[in-house]
Amino acid sequence: MASGKPPVVVTCTAPVNIAVIKYWGKRDEELILPINSSLSVTLSQDQLKTTTTAAISTDFTEDRIWLNGREEDVGQPRLQACLREIRRLARKRRGAGDGDSPPLSLSYKVHVASVNNFPTAAGLASSAAGYACLAYALARVYGVEGDLSEVARRGSGSACRSLYGGFVEWQMGEQADGKDSIARQLAPEGHWPQLRVLVLVVSAEKKLTGSTVGMQTSVETSALLKFRAESVVPARMREMARCIQDRDFQRFAQLTMKDSNQFHATCLDTFPPISYLSDTSRRIIQLVHAFNAYCGQTKVAYTFDAGPNAVVFTLDDTVAEFVAAVKHSFPPAANGDRFLKGLPVTPVPLSEELKAALAGDPTPGGVQYIIVTQVGPGPQVLDDPHAHLLGSDGLPKQAS
Repeated sequence: MASGKPPVVVTCTAPVNIAVIKYWGKRDEELILPINSSLSVTLSQDQLKTTTTAAISTDFTEDRIWLNGREEDVGQPRLQACLREIRRLARKRRGAGDGDSPPLSLSYKVHVASVNNFPTAAGLASSAAGYACLAYALARVYGVEGDLSEVARRGSGSACRSLYGGFVEWQMGEQADGKDSIARQLAPEGHWPQLRVLVLVVSAEKKLTGSTVGMQTSVETSALLKFRAESVVPARMREMARCIQDRDFQRFAQLTMKDSNQFHATCLDTFPPISYLSDTSRRIIQLVHAFNAYCGQTKVAYTFDAGPNAVVFTLDDTVAEFVAAVKHSFPPAANGDRFLKGLPVTPVPLSEELKAALAGDPTPGGVQYIIVTQVGPGPQVLDDPHAHLLGSDGLPKQAS
């Protein structure tokens, strides 16, 4: 390297979040301001996370980014918006600080490498984890402190929710400049230790209609979406916050399912209609309702983001039986031993009565695999230099 000075390198991880009160539709496309508030659960990074390394050096001649090993176009508007915002905040902080701190790093170019340990663009909130991680890593490398909601939101709206662990609210805000459209934690990750989350991966394929385009079309054409944002969501936000505070699983579960159903109804009300759910997604919905009916109470809840993969909430004492029900309804293909990932689940037999209640023919291979996880913390800094995705030359390390 020309200067002989090593680059400044920071590596962070950030979590996936799953909305239980959904965000769909923007009132400002450029600032990414939503037409309604939303509420999410942050998932444990032991199972699902993005890892991002950001490096700045006097020797870098241009900004560059690599995603899952492939170099991507650094000129993407959303990426540029995040970079601009971080550099603006860094300049502002330097300007307000003690006059002698040299603003040298502000002129440095940045190299970024990011990897997801789960399918990207398949409706598993990869952009939320990715942009939260990017904002967090850039803030550390440029010395920016304070709330990063605005930086992360410029990349992907729901990314601001991944800046916190536990249960998180994204307040839609009212100001035109978006300064009050921020995320805040409602309860920490340890608040509801019994809660478990099962991600049923139906397809890891990239979805046909991206969220950005889908939202624009819905805002333009769906009367139901407008009604939802103005007349339904505000009360649901208050009720969901109460359910979480009281750890009331029955109400939490029912509201989660109703809100997911209504979000997908607004997609069908869009013109031309958008359908993110597959036949398998609909079978999972039927399975959940049949399981709850058999139990005589709401023991599991589904929610679907803009994709076919189901996220199921339940309590720790129901996980094993529900996993057995999923295996019965969607017998694993050849990868039976790799069907379950994440937290360990002790196999239990399924009663004949429950099998009979789960009417309908089994669909072999319908669910590719299940990730068993729980509520987790917000972004973390990795201090171990071996964790860096970029080498001392600022280029991605070769995967060993």
